[in-house]
Amino acid sequence: MTLTLSSAVSALLFAICLALIFSEKVHRTIVAVFGAVLMVAFGLMFGFYNEEQAVASVDFNTLGLLFGMMLLVAMLEPTGFFEFLAVWVGKKSKGRAASLLFLLSLVTSLVSMFLDNVTTVVLIAPVTILICEILGFSPQPFLISEAILSNIGGISTLVGDPPNVLIASAAGFTFVDFIIHSLPLIIFVWLSAFAMLSWMFRGDLRQPSPNAEAIQSLNPQEAYTDQPTSRKVIAVIVLAIVFFFLEELLKIRPALVALAAASLALIWIRPNISDLLKRIQWEILLFFAGLFVMIGGIQQAGVLDIFTNLIVQLVSLSPALAGLILLWSVALLSAIVDNIPITITLIPIIQHLILPGSNPSFLWWALVFGAGLGGNGTIIGSTANVVVVGLSERTRLPITSQTWSKRGLPVMLLSLVVISILYLLVFQSFS
Repeated sequence: MTLTLSSAVSALLFAICLALIFSEKVHRTIVAVFGAVLMVAFGLMFGFYNEEQAVASVDFNTLGLLFGMMLLVAMLEPTGFFEFLAVWVGKKSKGRAASLLFLLSLVTSLVSMFLDNVTTVVLIAPVTILICEILGFSPQPFLISEAILSNIGGISTLVGDPPNVLIASAAGFTFVDFIIHSLPLIIFVWLSAFAMLSWMFRGDLRQPSPNAEAIQSLNPQEAYTDQPTSRKVIAVIVLAIVFFFLEELLKIRPALVALAAASLALIWIRPNISDLLKRIQWEILLFFAGLFVMIGGIQQAGVLDIFTNLIVQLVSLSPALAGLILLWSVALLSAIVDNIPITITLIPIIQHLILPGSNPSFLWWALVFGAGLGGNGTIIGSTANVVVVGLSERTRLPITSQTWSKRGLPVMLLSLVVISILYLLVFQSFS
């Protein structure tokens, strides 16, 4: 009875908070923080959650990674480096919105294959906003496309997405396994997603730039106001990227790398701390902290176990069908709950779903694709989505929940259909 009551209370609170976030009547950070406080209060009242568990539920690796990269970007921003990139990329696109969308999407996806997609959008989204301001374009199509395609690109490698690292550790997958099994399929998914995004944003992409000729006459070097500082920050970022590649070998966490890099840059550059901290997106960090606490509450109350128990019952069907059911179930869950806790919750379940006489790899790959693609459906489904939405609030047209759902949900469904067909076609290689 206690478990049933706690599950109902925590699920109702989480649903109300999600509804408020989607309605945007109250700022999502306020909702997340207040919801986290209520979740702990109800947890203490009904005996399923306490302060220690709430603190333990916060993914400080994600928050540390975000904060470290935000510090580096905040130090790089005043140097004119982003303006330099804005002018350079704008000149390459010749002021054509369609060309600009393709170039930014391709660069974002390639970087996401080797860097965490959150880090990627933190670095590229500010550049995108500046390019759009120069060319007179709405940044919405570009920011939404970058976040979605960054999430898709990250699925293709072991280090591209946090769930991939978790799954690879549990399943024993290597970097080469992802290159062989995931990358070829994700290329098709990426192309289909980009095609749909281009079609949905066709009205914006047809708009000519009022500054197309003006940007061709600009000299990118003139925007570079503080090259010495810029070179120092870029050198530290490159060093951080090297250690991101070596994190598995050195057994270090991405958050430690990001925070160490930010600390090194602070000591080397010695910026004005007050001005620097004003450029940090604190509301994003608070939003995630509150969201992690709420997710921890519904996990402790057994709400997610209800869904995983359903998967346990359905997996007794044929292996291929079971894999598809798992893929879609994880994707739909990841659209409303961050894919990291979903992945962590389902890993031990899959370890107990090994079918007699079969290789369980097909279940692990279903989890990889479902967790990676499902996050594109909603504004809170992926960390990269939230970061991009937060950055968009600096622009004239912030991205709303409704705007994201109209674009992201169709792309998510198309991506799931494409990956499902490919999954069935190459199923034997998985099993």
